[in-house]
Amino acid sequence: MGRKVPLAVGETARTACARGLLRTGVVEKTGELLPAAVLAERVGWCAALVSGMTAGLLAEHWNTADVDALASGEDAGGRKLPSNAWMALRRLGWTATPPEGIKVNDRIVRMAQEQTGRVLRSATWRADLTAGVLGTWPVDPAKRTADEWDLVREVVPGGRYLPSGVIASRTRQIAAFAKKHGRMPANVFEMESVPRTARMLLLSACDGQQATIERADEPGRALLRLQLPTRPDPRSYRDWTWVACPISLPPTVPAQAVLHLPTLRIRQGRVRVDLAYSHPVAKTSRTGHTLALGVDWGLNTLLSAGAARLHDDGRITALGAGGMFRAAGVLAKQHRLRRESEYLHARADHYQRLTGGDVGHPLTARHSVLTDEIRYVSDRRSNLNDALAWAAARWVVDQAITATATVIYVEDLRSMEARGMGRSINTRLSQQVRGQIVDRIRHLAAEVGIAVVTVPARNTSKHCPQCLVPLRHRKAPDRPTTAGWKWALCPSCGWQGDRDQGAWQRIASRGLTHQAKTVTDRAGGTMVIRTVVDTLETRAVITPTAPKTSLDRSKTGPTRRQTTRPAPRRRRAPSPTRPQGPAGKRPEGHAHTDRPRLPRAAHRNQDVTTISTPTNRHQPRGAARGAGFHLHAHASPPRWSIPLPDTTSDMGSLS
Repeated sequence: MGRKVPLAVGETARTACARGLLRTGVVEKTGELLPAAVLAERVGWCAALVSGMTAGLLAEHWNTADVDALASGEDAGGRKLPSNAWMALRRLGWTATPPEGIKVNDRIVRMAQEQTGRVLRSATWRADLTAGVLGTWPVDPAKRTADEWDLVREVVPGGRYLPSGVIASRTRQIAAFAKKHGRMPANVFEMESVPRTARMLLLSACDGQQATIERADEPGRALLRLQLPTRPDPRSYRDWTWVACPISLPPTVPAQAVLHLPTLRIRQGRVRVDLAYSHPVAKTSRTGHTLALGVDWGLNTLLSAGAARLHDDGRITALGAGGMFRAAGVLAKQHRLRRESEYLHARADHYQRLTGGDVGHPLTARHSVLTDEIRYVSDRRSNLNDALAWAAARWVVDQAITATATVIYVEDLRSMEARGMGRSINTRLSQQVRGQIVDRIRHLAAEVGIAVVTVPARNTSKHCPQCLVPLRHRKAPDRPTTAGWKWALCPSCGWQGDRDQGAWQRIASRGLTHQAKTVTDRAGGTMVIRTVVDTLETRAVITPTAPKTSLDRSKTGPTRRQTTRPAPRRRRAPSPTRPQGPAGKRPEGHAHTDRPRLPRAAHRNQDVTTISTPTNRHQPRGAARGAGFHLHAHASPPRWSIPLPDTTSDMGSLS
């Protein structure tokens, strides 16, 4: 099948990934059916071979010279290196060899080279950042001055727009190394050891001689064919065989999508599939938006969002009061897991100090149990954060789709550090998964052709959305004199509302007025507004809509004469005591309209004011047949038994 996506006018190709599972396989040569356990075993053997070669190749080239040579993009002869990592490594002469006596084909070596090249290319940014921080080491690592911040941002690649938290964390890492060894590190490769290699198969680096994938005849299914070893140490090519594995495609994969070779990995004894596919989506635009969704971050209220419209005359109006995404229960569970993790880490560190690395110490077994429990809690926290990020992103994109917005403006809080706001607030801010949520929003918004742009967060919660005057923050709307942070009051125009509600209005209006300043980041391909222009900011105000006028009900003439109703509003005559048939008026008492004759049990002591009060012992069979509810259950008396004054007969209709 072709790997090129057919595109129409106004469309672009988008590559995404879906997760799947290999449940079984069939050996093509013999027709043997491989169950899930055997298939996972064979995939694990192949992944172990690739991981071993990757570890050896990575340890050999984990140094500054080789990483710089790969990052330069040119080989020794000055030719441009290919974009594929395995081809670039072969151009540089970096080869991987299997263990002695093991026979693998060239495509297995390709996967090892591809994985090594990706790791080395990702280390380039960390190496440049570490070199820039070391070259501009501050006098006080805990607190840089303004001049020191400007200096380090000039040296670090892309440091002008790099979040300050990234530079601060790298500074802390270098300071910890210097405290432990009594000297400064030479580079990042001295601080960080050779990274561990994941046991996975990057089939994207292979061709048809190792793996193929095609759609099956049934919709929603595909067939993956690949060569797998029949033993953990294949000695010849006869120990490799073709295995056909059916894959059930998730419903998120469109029918017209082009499938690519996936990545296989073993998790909990099962073969997981990361299936890449390409499909056409609508193009997103940086400018030309008239309807936008503004998104603001919060603590108790994780997200606040609302839509704003840009009119032809330059006015910006808010569409409604917006909505809020609250995740109090999930955040509470997140904090409980964090406290549990901190407690387990403290216990594990205490045991580590007591054992001193002695394997035969009695506390070594307890330390091992704590280590496993820490890993379990960490997995729970990761899964919880991932689920929260997907749920929040889905909510934001659904809000944009409902409002027919073409762009989502998100507050850029990458530079915000969790410090100086108290122990509790600092901890809560540091635990938020804002980066994951934004990545998920971009992923889901691209499916429907909605652009996602980050805007500066300066003064979004401080200034009034209608007149840009600094707000007065109070505890609550009914406590206008108590200082707080949740409720905002404008001393100029009188606007008041929730702090987050005013923030998303400011974010949406700022994005709409600064559309011309939207740029695409080369590193990540994301859209961002980097700076705020004062002349444009003065127009970034929400114009209040005119309040709805109530209907004028003042009297302008004589009251209209009310005609006498021929029929009374309430029934003044009693209902018939016995049913006339299946149809007709509702009879008085407890007989059903659909019964021409009362049940036999209803004739026993049955009256209009009582239900089955026999003189003998209570028999529930009568109640089961419809004679009543209880032995001494009395019904309400009929209207004719207690005459009431009728004062509404001659009144008109209340409607």
